[in-house]
Amino acid sequence: MKDVVVLVAAAAVDATNFLTSSEASLQAKKTASLLKTLNVNALITGPQGIGKKTLASYILPNAAVYDALNFEELLIALESSNEIIIRNIHLSPNIQRLVKAIKTNNVRVMATSSSNQLSDEIEELCSIKIELPPLRERMEDVTILIEAFLAEAHQLFGGEKNNNIFESITPDLSQNGHSLRRQVMITYLLQEITDNDLIELLENYFFDKLGSKDDYKKFLYLYEVPLIKSGLKKFKSQLQLADKLGLNRNTLRKKIAENKKYL
Repeated sequence: MKDVVVLVAAAAVDATNFLTSSEASLQAKKTASLLKTLNVNALITGPQGIGKKTLASYILPNAAVYDALNFEELLIALESSNEIIIRNIHLSPNIQRLVKAIKTNNVRVMATSSSNQLSDEIEELCSIKIELPPLRERMEDVTILIEAFLAEAHQLFGGEKNNNIFESITPDLSQNGHSLRRQVMITYLLQEITDNDLIELLENYFFDKLGSKDDYKKFLYLYEVPLIKSGLKKFKSQLQLADKLGLNRNTLRKKIAENKKYL
């Protein structure tokens, strides 16, 4: 088995724009730039939404991207390609046949995988292994990703570009770049939302959900939870929030207990 070089790299926003800010991602970009000039195969591993495909496209910007699950399509592509990017290679239904096709057609491969439990065939095929850590371990990169996503939102939706809207918001990194981008887009749209916009949004939501006898009680949390969460964040205590809402303190505590799974 060939030696495996383990690297650390950052996520990126689009197919080739490999954004870096943390020391780890800066070092990774240097290595990835070197890989552009080397005729070797590489495997990029890490959780979903971390930028694996982006890094692969940074190294091979002209290579087509195929998912390993689309097996027959991938085999056909290997017959006419000099280089290719294979997503989710660990999910290939026939890794032995896939590796044989890669070698027979002498195709350079950048592969990605969300699993570290890899077959010997994959390990042997790829002489370099790049491990992408989750975004929570690279908070410097999160900052520039937020800026990039905000720029994308401004381009898509127009309106006022306010880079300060995330100052009081905790970035959602539960799904790495996927959840962060979704959060930025929603936050950007909500910064100029009107009462009528909000009412229409809830109206469309309720239209598909209503149908049982207890719907009023069932959906009351959609009003109470954001009110309580924002109030606690703003006023810092249950006592102050109860006073501002005009509620008895025990009533507020009861509401918090009823909605504890959302708070």
